[in-house]
Amino acid sequence: MTKKPFVTILGVGNFLYTDEGFGIHVMERISACYHFPENVLVVDGGVLGINLLGIISQPRHLIIVDVIRNGQPPGTFHRLAGEDIPRRIRAKNSLHQIDLLEALSLCEILDHIPETVILGVEPEDMETIGIVPTATLQALIEPMTKRVLAELDSLNVPYWKRTGKKCA
Repeated sequence: MTKKPFVTILGVGNFLYTDEGFGIHVMERISACYHFPENVLVVDGGVLGINLLGIISQPRHLIIVDVIRNGQPPGTFHRLAGEDIPRRIRAKNSLHQIDLLEALSLCEILDHIPETVILGVEPEDMETIGIVPTATLQALIEPMTKRVLAELDSLNVPYWKRTGKKCA
């Protein structure tokens, strides 16, 4: 029998549109530079939205990293938790966010809603085709990684930094 993950760290977004892929870039950084116990799952969720239901319905805690349009200057950090999350459906930031939030709502049917935190940054450009984020968001990959780790710290979840040039 497989042990359910205690924490899932989920990066979402479309890697092909500059800042829209921010969550995926953060997951790449986290996966490359940190090691976690077996009860922590790091997932590149791409734009799977509702198809992530199986992944997001299992953990006790879910940390989602994405871009969030909220009318603030590019690079502004956002942290959504609890009742702030359902209100974001009305904002319709992107199709994958709507599907993802609907999948979270469907967790109620499965009788398991993970404690969810969405960490996001205000994008600068989500329309230009390109696999590299804008300089504004590129500079925030490491700070967002630290915010994810701070969420793990608040849950008393250990992690270990890997060594290597890529993680310096």
